Amino acid sequence: MDLPLTSLDWIALAVFAACWMGYSTIVDRVPSIRDRSVIAAMDEHRRRWMRTVPARDNRIADISIIGNLMTSTSFLANTSIFILGGLVAMLGAPELGERVFGAVPFVQAPTDPAAWELRLFLLIFIFIRAFFELTWALRQFNYASICVGGLGEAPDALPQAEMAAEIANRAARHFNTGLRAYYFGLAALAWILHPVALILSSLLVLRELHRREFRSVVRDALVAGRPGG
Repeated sequence: MDLPLTSLDWIALAVFAACWMGYSTIVDRVPSIRDRSVIAAMDEHRRRWMRTVPARDNRIADISIIGNLMTSTSFLANTSIFILGGLVAMLGAPELGERVFGAVPFVQAPTDPAAWELRLFLLIFIFIRAFFELTWALRQFNYASICVGGLGEAPDALPQAEMAAEIANRAARHFNTGLRAYYFGLAALAWILHPVALILSSLLVLRELHRREFRSVVRDALVAGRPGG
């Protein structure tokens, strides 16, 4: 079966995949790089937070914080379902997309229905991944709230606090993975406009992710607030 893709389409897809999977693999799996990120800095702050919980009799504030984290995660998970619904609906009406994007100047929107379907299937795959990552993060934040509720008193509860911190950190990592899927989903949307637009948007998202996770003022403040930072 011949796919309705040009050489430029394949190049754009290769750049897109390299930006997304390459960045995620390097940042998440290379310890020397990950340790310099805002993600690693927040991991340590969550550990410090959980270590202080056993010393408090009233933990309503701690549970409320986890509840806020669950609310934002749930919002993005629900939004991904709405996006998926819209994308599936567009599969049944490719002519609507052709009319909308065909009216935009300098846009080379695909006219082949199969080409439209490939672009939509890419977006569907991205937001399915986002949904699974975000719902797993939501469950882990729920587990963390239960662990916080079951913490004993200091200093005997330190191992339990470390366990709660690890669960909260894992939840945050999956939340971050789901959020990255949203970013690259926006980049993939540019493929409808032109393959070059997909390349440029992928590089722009990559640059923005790197800036926010490694060169932002927030990252510098968090690192400065870590023990030994």
